[in-house]
Amino acid sequence: MECPFCGHPDSRVMDSRPGPGGIRRRRECLACGRRFSTMERVELENVMVVKKDGRREPFSREKVLAGVRKACEKRPIPTGALEELVERVEREVYALGKAEVPTSYIGDLVMEELRGLDRIAYIRFASVYRAFADVDELERELEALKAGWPRPEVPPGQLVLLPEVRQRTFVTGRSARPLQEPRLIRKRKSR
Repeated sequence: MECPFCGHPDSRVMDSRPGPGGIRRRRECLACGRRFSTMERVELENVMVVKKDGRREPFSREKVLAGVRKACEKRPIPTGALEELVERVEREVYALGKAEVPTSYIGDLVMEELRGLDRIAYIRFASVYRAFADVDELERELEALKAGWPRPEVPPGQLVLLPEVRQRTFVTGRSARPLQEPRLIRKRKSR
């Protein structure tokens, strides 16, 4: 394995352990002594993705991950969770055993996974993937999200997108408390 630091063509494996989607290997360059990690993954037969306009291109795990990352931007979601999500989508695509898979199928898989992970990310992804024409379409999607789907367990540190009881809250640090209605300040009559 070529060293990413000095370009030397040989390295020594220091440690190997299974990880999500492959084997993680810790390596040490024989020339410069610096350490780096590599990921060994099974290379499956390439599935072709059929775009909406009929074009075909090879399935790209990186493209799916980039789309999911964009939807999850600035959300309290661990990076490992995104990797696992993409891994499940990739497994599902390859499990079909078909040479060609439409983008709509992949998009639906990603949306299903995001729905269980983070509702804000789900809406962000859906707004791009489904290309809502107007606010009414987005509103209908939100209503379907509120009405038809069971509420997933909210991870610690994440606020609820659609609370069952509408209660205004003020967030301080890690806890949320109900907002107090503003007190009316009465002017004192001057004597």
